[in-house]
Amino acid sequence: MIRLGAGRLDRLAAVGAHCDDIAIGAGGTLLTLCLARPGIRVDALVLSGGGEREQEERAALAAFCPGADLRLTVLKLPDGRMPAHWEEAKAAVEELRARTEPDLVLAPRTEDAHQDHRGLARLMTTAFRDHLVLGYEIVKWDGDLGRMAAYQPLSPETAERKVRLLQEHYPSQRHRPWYDREAFLGLARIRGIECHARYAEAFAVTKLTLDLGE
Repeated sequence: MIRLGAGRLDRLAAVGAHCDDIAIGAGGTLLTLCLARPGIRVDALVLSGGGEREQEERAALAAFCPGADLRLTVLKLPDGRMPAHWEEAKAAVEELRARTEPDLVLAPRTEDAHQDHRGLARLMTTAFRDHLVLGYEIVKWDGDLGRMAAYQPLSPETAERKVRLLQEHYPSQRHRPWYDREAFLGLARIRGIECHARYAEAFAVTKLTLDLGE
């Protein structure tokens, strides 16, 4: 297996349509990056939040980004209605782009069945044209999981820590039938098998430019 690193990572951008999307899709990767690179700047944007959900998100991302320079913006676009609020979403993404030059972008994937996730994913590849954008996956009723192109192996400790933080910081989601330890660790185990690791998070890649000459 060939392993290609992205070089030094000093800045990271992470976006989600809803509070908890980033943590579910890439929480283990955030933990891995932030623990390995103390002080890394993380610019995060969430389109739909407010009230209790925003409070959960702020506490959760602080826990998922230990030691990072975290800068989080949570908007209040209505859940499930992003196509009707396209201009506001586009403006928020463009504002994020104007204030950061990230080495890596974590975002929903364009094949996601949820219209909010899918819409945000399509905005990211136009605003961040010259960046490595990794599209995270979120398990759901729609059954939209597919073949992924990139993997971040997770140690057992990191995988367990991710699940613990998800349960601890998002009490508003515990009633959902898919929001449990088995679902999160089960998917991580499957993705780990695919990259010869115990656990992993997997990502879609729309476009990737290689520099193999150095």
